Amino acid sequence: MEERGISAEISPLIAPGGLQFTAHGGDRTTLFEVLDRTFQPADLLISDHEPRLPQLFVSDMDSTMIMAECIDELADFAGLKPQIAAITERAMQGELDFESALRERVLLLRGLSEVAIAECLATRIAPMPGARVLVETLKSKGCKTVLVTGGFHQFADPVAEQLGFEMVVANRLEINGGQLTGGLVGGITDSGVKRAVLIEEATMIGAGAITLATGDGANDIPMLMEATYGLAYAAKAKAREAADGWVERGDLTGVLDLLGVPRNDWVWE
Repeated sequence: MEERGISAEISPLIAPGGLQFTAHGGDRTTLFEVLDRTFQPADLLISDHEPRLPQLFVSDMDSTMIMAECIDELADFAGLKPQIAAITERAMQGELDFESALRERVLLLRGLSEVAIAECLATRIAPMPGARVLVETLKSKGCKTVLVTGGFHQFADPVAEQLGFEMVVANRLEINGGQLTGGLVGGITDSGVKRAVLIEEATMIGAGAITLATGDGANDIPMLMEATYGLAYAAKAKAREAADGWVERGDLTGVLDLLGVPRNDWVWE
């Protein structure tokens, strides 16, 4: 394969039907453009070395590990889903400041019963296909797993338990008298915090730690860029452009294929 100053040697990848490229020439942006145009949709990872098993996995939650945006689904119980979902979309696209958009949406939920959280969890929140297999397989290889989200502990804690994450970093909805106050407790988990968590946990592992991050929105970009392998999952354009690759063809087990983890090593539970 040769195009726009890039030459590539192609060989089979460990994943069935997958291909591995050793490319020479051109820059990263051009390589992405060529591969994206040639193999779309595709699951893709570009690295300057043979992919290695990560020692740390940090992931976003909403629309990455689960098939929903929790605040949008919770808003539906308050009859405000269209208004809040529109703000969510603009924030995920990077058009609005994350903290301001979060506080604005949470304020609109003031007075909603906390019973709605349990009902929302039970009826609206489902794991993304392949999520638990990804987490449990990485853990079986000695990888630490962290769920870090701009969403809420009231959702993230049970999701983390269901999927097998060992640590959770999230925001917390303030509740008083069984109702949401429209406020938050403590600091905001935003894009800077997501990146800081990845750096802090990697530092605890040691110099040269191999890290993996997955996410889909603008507030995941610093984390994706900081990780050894930053993979965008069914992502917004800005997150996709900032990542080292993406998963768009398959489910989250595509991450394992890209890392070269043999399928007979996957943990199915």
